[in-house]
Amino acid sequence: MKRVLFIIALFIATTLNAQEGAIENILSLIEKNNPQLKANAEAISSQKLQNKAENNLPDPTLTYAHLWDSDDSERTVGELVVAQSFDFPTLYISRGKMNRLRTTALDAQAEAFRQEVLLQAKELCLDIIMLHQQQALLDIRLKNAEELAAMYAKRLEAGDANVLETNKINLELLNVRTEARLNSTTLQAKLKELSTLNGEEPLGAGRPLAEGAPYGAGALGLTDYPATPLPADFAPLCDELLALCPTLQSLNNEGLAMRKQLSISKQGWIPKLQLGYRRNTESGHPLNGVVVGFSFPLFENRSKVKVAKAEASMMEYQQDNARLQAATRLRNLYEEAHQLNASIEEYKQVFAQQQDLELLKKALVGGEISMIEYFVEVGIVFQSKANLINLENQYQKAMARLYQNKL
Repeated sequence: MKRVLFIIALFIATTLNAQEGAIENILSLIEKNNPQLKANAEAISSQKLQNKAENNLPDPTLTYAHLWDSDDSERTVGELVVAQSFDFPTLYISRGKMNRLRTTALDAQAEAFRQEVLLQAKELCLDIIMLHQQQALLDIRLKNAEELAAMYAKRLEAGDANVLETNKINLELLNVRTEARLNSTTLQAKLKELSTLNGEEPLGAGRPLAEGAPYGAGALGLTDYPATPLPADFAPLCDELLALCPTLQSLNNEGLAMRKQLSISKQGWIPKLQLGYRRNTESGHPLNGVVVGFSFPLFENRSKVKVAKAEASMMEYQQDNARLQAATRLRNLYEEAHQLNASIEEYKQVFAQQQDLELLKKALVGGEISMIEYFVEVGIVFQSKANLINLENQYQKAMARLYQNKL
């Protein structure tokens, strides 16, 4: 008996690990092939280059003046000036540090966007598992209705059943068949959405299919939910997830960049410099020299320090608000998952004590219960199982959103 229990436990664990592995493989493919992620990566790269370009030196200037005497046209003077202007070196160092902070913030933004796309893909995987399980339940319900319909058709011919009972069973058969078709259509639509997220590239890595064959839930390994236990203590989990949140990391680095911008603005009073070379031919032979110039920031830097202070203060408020909202969101997701998990356990306990569907069918055929009683009992059973499938889907989605920062 111990050996049998061990084998069963090992089989369940292997199955659950396979489900988790299937979802992880699909997410890895989507991370590689998703067009939105590729476009966002290019946009982030472009923004980094743009930030870096803001710290470049200004373009050098070259001027040449040719003068002639109004009384003697043969007497001319030429003057050539080549000059390069630049800020005080400490400003380039400060702007370089600010750009590195902006680059880190952009990387965090890219990570947040990646997690959003992967969360969307994971929720699609969870919906596919739900629809696959619903399809299996509807197939059982459809088989049950078909067997009853065939049985009552024979009983009607033999005069052992009435038309009302037969019509009710046929209506049930029609309703179940319609539900099964609609569920199958929705399942195929979800599979198509998942394929679109993957850039229409093959999703069944390691699971070769015949050419042109559609990828189903079974082929992708999306038939059962992976094991996702609910943590007992929320506080340490919340701290861990907030520390991993790329949105908060991005805002933090943007705040540091704003502080560095304030420091740069305070250095705006430092004059800009200009160095160059000058060549003059006025004396009849060339004269060479050095050009040194200063630009005094009397007007350009006006109010820039005040603007930088206001922007830095605004970013601090945004950081506090974002952290508060993130913590509230995590708390709400945890509470939602806790309530859903409690309901799931209650359903499972009830199902462990419920009547078997075959017993209900035998009771109906044997005349122990009426047709109305049968449909009421069977309807409650199937609806309850459908509710459990829905609850498990909602729980898995809540946990996926809770652990979004770990994707």
